[in-house]
Amino acid sequence: MSAIDPRQTSWLQRVVETVSRVGYAIVAPVFDESFLDAVREAMYRVQRLLIAEVGQARLDRAGELGVLRLMLKYDPLFFRFLEHDEMLAVIDAVLDSTAVMHLQNGFILPFFPPGQAPAVFQRRFHMDFPRVLNGYLMSVNILVAIDPFTAANGGTLVAPGTHQSPAPPPVEELESRAVPVECPAGGLVVFDSTLWHAAGPNTSGRDRLGVNHQFTRSYLKQQIDYARALGDTVVLAQKPRTQQLLGWYTRVPTSLSEYYRPEAERLYRKHQG
Repeated sequence: MSAIDPRQTSWLQRVVETVSRVGYAIVAPVFDESFLDAVREAMYRVQRLLIAEVGQARLDRAGELGVLRLMLKYDPLFFRFLEHDEMLAVIDAVLDSTAVMHLQNGFILPFFPPGQAPAVFQRRFHMDFPRVLNGYLMSVNILVAIDPFTAANGGTLVAPGTHQSPAPPPVEELESRAVPVECPAGGLVVFDSTLWHAAGPNTSGRDRLGVNHQFTRSYLKQQIDYARALGDTVVLAQKPRTQQLLGWYTRVPTSLSEYYRPEAERLYRKHQG
């Protein structure tokens, strides 16, 4: 699949149409190399902090490979993704301006000799939003390629046309239809979260880095309660649109005092001007 050039006036329409038809679309680089260099450095730093806080044994028990969760807690650089014009434009076009971020996860996919990669969850075909609701799009992923995604370094395997499938396709069919995503560094892989996909094997001799975002309709629960996890001070220091994405305006009251706040102070607001 060729990358869609965000400099073209019709690029958003092409993204929407391609995601609807094929299940995914690739957008040409929108992040520059200096930012990507800073993100690479930050991801390895966050990985060390996560291991120190959570412990390698607990991370191993989770059955994940190089997954970095809640990076926003450890480095404010990761807020920059939520302020990026092209990212926001895709969210608005595919979902809605009231969408929230279900997750932001970093991936440091290590390399292994052929046939030696562990059989962890992300290497098995799966949907990130395992619910099909009559074709209604509830969730979209925007995966940022920090390094180039290639067949050799474990670029995400996607099974085109398997999105919005009412029944899981047979594994043999997924494997036969799967193609590795080829995306340049700084580009975006936008996909319907019901698309069947898996991490490919990385045999390149070096790590492959990416940052995955999943955005959903505002009334769905997030993987992590970012508003609580980051705290009021951190969230309120962000731009209003970032606050919306973090779930600041979709909180649930925990007392009658919070429930009976004046309308302008309510925890749940449909729109934020």
